[in-house]
Amino acid sequence: MKFGPVPLGEAEGAILAHSVVLPSGRLKKGQPLGPAELSALSAAGYGEVVAAKLDPEDVPEDAAAERIGRAMAPRPEVLGLDRGAAFTGRLNLYAAEPGLLEFDADRVHALNALDEAVTLATLPPWSWVAARQMVATIKIIPYAAPERAVAAAEALLETPLLNVAPLLHRSAGLLLTVTPGMKPSVVEKGAEAVRRRLRALGIALAGERQVAHETGALAEALADCPGELLLILTASATSDRRDVGPAALGEAGGRLERFGMPVDPGNLLFLGTLGARPVIGLPGCARSPKLNGADWVLERVAAGRPLSDAAIGAMGVGGLLKEIPSRPAPRAVEAGAAADAETGGARRPRLSALLLAAGASRRMAGTDKLLEDADGEPMLSRAARALAASGVDEVVAVIRPGAEARRAALAGLGIRVVENARAEDGMGTSIAAGLAAIDPAAEGVLIGLGDMPELTAEDHARLIAAFDPAEGREIVRAATADGRPGNPVLIGRRFFEPLRLLSADRGARTLLEENAEFVTTVRLAGERALVDLDTPEAWAAWRRGRAS
Repeated sequence: MKFGPVPLGEAEGAILAHSVVLPSGRLKKGQPLGPAELSALSAAGYGEVVAAKLDPEDVPEDAAAERIGRAMAPRPEVLGLDRGAAFTGRLNLYAAEPGLLEFDADRVHALNALDEAVTLATLPPWSWVAARQMVATIKIIPYAAPERAVAAAEALLETPLLNVAPLLHRSAGLLLTVTPGMKPSVVEKGAEAVRRRLRALGIALAGERQVAHETGALAEALADCPGELLLILTASATSDRRDVGPAALGEAGGRLERFGMPVDPGNLLFLGTLGARPVIGLPGCARSPKLNGADWVLERVAAGRPLSDAAIGAMGVGGLLKEIPSRPAPRAVEAGAAADAETGGARRPRLSALLLAAGASRRMAGTDKLLEDADGEPMLSRAARALAASGVDEVVAVIRPGAEARRAALAGLGIRVVENARAEDGMGTSIAAGLAAIDPAAEGVLIGLGDMPELTAEDHARLIAAFDPAEGREIVRAATADGRPGNPVLIGRRFFEPLRLLSADRGARTLLEENAEFVTTVRLAGERALVDLDTPEAWAAWRRGRAS
């Protein structure tokens, strides 16, 4: 790749390295320079620009990130992952459900040693992650990566690199021992801290028992307590393998596997089994919601991962927790709390899609364009499936009253259908009707049209990958390969109210024009962002093109 000042006469096809402000608007860095951009630069008096020109052996940044991401997670659903699309050389991997992040750190180090253009960042190994939380990000640092580096990364990732192990044990029993004179508030404080830990992991509390701090009483309660795993919080810290907690486990017919761990706080933990059920003897610090060694053990046990002596011993590296005042207390997060609190904001946004399908097909000479055959299925079905497979959380289709054939074309696709009683008044009313029906927690809405046959799930996913309100990318619009704006458009939550107030006949065009500084353009292949079929002649021409 060549990088530096390039005369405008030699810059076609290059990538703009620094944003340029022009009278007609701003050319953002990363913009491919075509005839329109070069003409605008020349008219503004520029003779050269700082740009990157790719060599034949270079792989463009998005293509490189996509290849590495597919090698890392070839079947993401099997690995408990969601794989995003690439944008500006970045591809993110998210947890599809709560679980334990597992990966081979040595291979991460090896990948990052291949070439400075290729980077991979992950959460720490054995992190407990929430659904939608980002677990890894691939970033191609310059505008392209050498083919040799991308191929080497694919070879290194011949087997999947990371996965999220889901929750295995979904219920737990809690046993608390008490001593004479022990304040009930102290017992309750410890019990509530443990309950909150279980809720944060999605584990149901199957039963809770308070018993005397005596070996016999605890052994009897252990045998009787329900739950797929058992937790013991003793009134007095366990200070020996023969203390009340471990001794009661043995008397109940269980087996003690480990006493103590090199994590502080958390040293005085013990681990064992009672039949097929894991048993964790919690240290006294578990009465606090702050992170301690018992959290690490509980997370691995909850995911069904065996814990050998060596695995617990390895927790000592990074195990000095009491001296880290800035460390958050994730166990204090309740299940169902705001995702930002759970994940620090590094998560997949919650998105809805609107499929606008309430038009009248007035130019179709009596037929319905949305029911025309598009490669073996109705056009509306094809558009709905492309949206549903893109990574959005829901698809809401807006149809006109009485459009039963359109409703039938959407049946069985998992699409929610709403009617727009004001469909005759224009597209703006359909957008408003759809917004009223989407998930109230949606952070953005992807607005798609029902008559654009060339758009794919991958196209929609590229728009989703570009959406990042924190980076100012709150509106993402599809464009043709040469930069002409088209559809679909993804619009962030801050613009929902203006969307509802649009004039009936102009759709979202006014909003985009008035908020151009928030708009990011994603170029799709060919003309697909503009190809819509409104007349029999357009359909015939499209089919001839497909046939040839």
